[in-house]
Amino acid sequence: MSLNRAFLKEATKNGIITAQQAEQLFDLLEKRHQNSPEFRTSNVLYYFGGMIAIGAMSLFMTLGWETFGGMGLFTVSVVYALVGILLTEFFLKRKELYIPAGISATFSLVLVPLAIYGLQVAMGAWAEGRVYRDYHIWIDWRWLLMELSTLAGGAILLWRYSLPFLVMPIAVTLWYMSMDLTPFLFEDSFEWRAFVSIWFGLLMIVIALWVDLRTKRIQDFSFWLYLFGVLAFWGGLSSMNSDSELNKFFYLCINVGMILIGAMLSRRVFTVFGGLGASGYIGHLAYGIFKDSLLFPFVLTMLGFGIVFFGVFWQRHEESFNRKLKQLLPKEWQELLDRE
Repeated sequence: MSLNRAFLKEATKNGIITAQQAEQLFDLLEKRHQNSPEFRTSNVLYYFGGMIAIGAMSLFMTLGWETFGGMGLFTVSVVYALVGILLTEFFLKRKELYIPAGISATFSLVLVPLAIYGLQVAMGAWAEGRVYRDYHIWIDWRWLLMELSTLAGGAILLWRYSLPFLVMPIAVTLWYMSMDLTPFLFEDSFEWRAFVSIWFGLLMIVIALWVDLRTKRIQDFSFWLYLFGVLAFWGGLSSMNSDSELNKFFYLCINVGMILIGAMLSRRVFTVFGGLGASGYIGHLAYGIFKDSLLFPFVLTMLGFGIVFFGVFWQRHEESFNRKLKQLLPKEWQELLDRE
């Protein structure tokens, strides 16, 4: 639910508040949300330009940069990172523009792995074929030093600036680590990668929930942790092979649980991936178990409308149900849900 000028005018028309109160309330809302990542033209330009700059130093890095050599890459990375820090200070202290400041600080952070890679090249650690562009494509345990350095740099920048967008490269790095740790700690097999991804994803989700409870949604520091935590967990879970129909049914139950968790926490990422998983299971039933069944589409239709009518029933008693369910949760969780 959002408040806008049209809604406030309607409240004024119905005599709930005065026109002056509506204007004051709208001004307060504007000041509160001017630095929030809402969908507006200025924010689109901020993020579009920022992601181009960040992508240029990470995902879109060309092989031509390898000609700089190890120390050349390190020097360029440090200089660019310092420029990003100076821009961050400028946007924060001179302009009080928190979104551009977060993008600039993030730009500096994504240069950390490139700087570490440059040092490693200078010391001969990457003599066997790998180049920096492979960092975002190939799984290799030797990336771990770059990832740990990025996490350390992210912790320092978060402590210094407390800007939510900085969590994005930290979450991406944790996701990368969930894949690169497997050949370092265990047998490098598809099954082990899925297993590690599941547990690493769960750990990230727990951290995201802890951050959510600590920050009280003043600023959303947990969004990117939720996103990549769910991506790692759901990706690992969905990639595991099983010939057991019971295990496949458990997979459905987990995805339905994710949908409910997403609704409870108002985190769409759970609902989206849970919906994809549930749809995948229904597809398995339609094209596998009940491939030639005449009744299956009718049963599925009835099930779908049954869920719709259950939603109608839930809506009529939603306040009572939510109140009873909240009483079962810890006090901190109740406060988190009350802020939605």
